[in-house]
Amino acid sequence: MWISSALVFDVLIFFFLKNGPDKALEFITGYLIEKSLSVDNLFVFLLIFNVMNVPQENQPHVLKWGILSAIIFRIVFILVGVGLINLFHPVIYIFGGILLVAAYRMAFGKEEKIDYKSNPLVRFVRKFVKFDIEYKGRNFFIKRNGKTYATVMLITLLVIESSDILFAVDSIPAVIAITRDSFIIISSNIFAILGLRALYFALSGMVDLFVYLKYGVGIILLFVGVKMIISDFFEIPTLISLIVIGGVLSGSIITSIIHKKFVSNKTDQING
Repeated sequence: MWISSALVFDVLIFFFLKNGPDKALEFITGYLIEKSLSVDNLFVFLLIFNVMNVPQENQPHVLKWGILSAIIFRIVFILVGVGLINLFHPVIYIFGGILLVAAYRMAFGKEEKIDYKSNPLVRFVRKFVKFDIEYKGRNFFIKRNGKTYATVMLITLLVIESSDILFAVDSIPAVIAITRDSFIIISSNIFAILGLRALYFALSGMVDLFVYLKYGVGIILLFVGVKMIISDFFEIPTLISLIVIGGVLSGSIITSIIHKKFVSNKTDQING
């Protein structure tokens, strides 16, 4: 439903926006970048839920509020990012460098451990409210003996928000590399984010299937980083960007599926 909504919105851009065909191409390219990066981020969410021992029935509640706050953060970050480029154009080289570092980290970086106790947001909130680690419900705050306590659910939400802020530092420059139109950047981000909760539960049982996805996302980040850095000297057309991004994403998924089948067949032969 969410993917179809994004496609319908893209059709509306095509027919009703000025320079519609070009803007529609920018939207779908930006959307595809955000969606591919979101898949990797969802696996981080899964790890956070496992570390925090959040029951599956309570996970949609955390994701709902996480997505709503993520939309607000993204809009602010996008407006600031585009404003910085308009104010001081060489910022694009800094953004391009961030994407190159993100590409290397995505492909070769070690998996980070989730340590909520050292999380800056959690430590900040702890200055104002006490935590009840034993509470197992879905509320973010509870009252006991006239005192207000934060729960594990709030800690989980704060850790997820911290993860999404770091994720936005990579993903927003990636879309800015495709277009400087704030409307296209914001709308492609929002449509990608709105489907995160449904996408999370669709993919949560298939974590082991996409073993090569992070390498594909790393290549995409590398490509858009280079595109941004060389944009003053050579402009890569948006259509070429869409073909490259779509091809890399599809290739990494297909390779992952083939790898999974090969491993399964090998295991069956050994067991047989």
